[in-house]
Amino acid sequence: MKLSIVIPVYNEIHTIESSLTKVVQSLPGISKEIVLVDDGSTDGTREWLLQTFGQANSQRMKIELDSNQRLIVIECETHHPQSEVAPSGSLSVGVQVIFHKRNQGKGAALQTGFKASIGEVILIQDADLEYDPQDWKRMWRLIEEGWADVVYGSRFYGEPHRVLYFHHLLGNKVISNFINLLCNTTLTDIEVCTKMFRREVLDDIELTCNDFGFEVEFTVKVAKSRRRWRLYEAGISYYGRSYAEGKKINWTDGVKALWYAIRFWATN
Repeated sequence: MKLSIVIPVYNEIHTIESSLTKVVQSLPGISKEIVLVDDGSTDGTREWLLQTFGQANSQRMKIELDSNQRLIVIECETHHPQSEVAPSGSLSVGVQVIFHKRNQGKGAALQTGFKASIGEVILIQDADLEYDPQDWKRMWRLIEEGWADVVYGSRFYGEPHRVLYFHHLLGNKVISNFINLLCNTTLTDIEVCTKMFRREVLDDIELTCNDFGFEVEFTVKVAKSRRRWRLYEAGISYYGRSYAEGKKINWTDGVKALWYAIRFWATN
């Protein structure tokens, strides 16, 4: 199976290179590609991506790490939907970079990335280094061995995490428990970024949210699907940022999440 790692990027100039390095190092031996979607960055991220990967939207490349663990582009080729990603066992990883002309929101960037991806399994990863790609192993194993169709990372299963904001924790718990009540599930961390799922799951649901409401929409629609997808959780570490370090989500996103939960539950 091939893994497509979809990374929405917005104003992450200080972390994008380090984040990509960690992604390339992750899951050695697994055939994978990276789909980067820049959502109208204005802090120099867009320029870094253009300098590193070139001008063409939807152009497919391969990258690897040199002896000093620095990213280098080793190949460029025209993107084709049936193109192969990096061979199994190689640290060379296929990369596709797509640019939004303006900021459209995380959900919109993810939808763009999903459409461009070619893997049988899809993973969502942020570009801000809050989540460690080394935690993907147990998530991948659950899907590869046939146990799960969808795997959520959970920051509440005993892995290391940075202590930050109580109101973020409380908001996440309220949203997660509310959706669990609506959908009869027992998920602990619905707002987590790191989600891995089979492509068939994506084909089964219609995604419309362009903002942070994506997390709620995806969860409600997967949980209520007639296909009865098998949902699992796996513990992951979390190195959250402060607002001074670039944290973007705020209390209004939490209020919207509750509204989205009711809306998508009532219409699906």
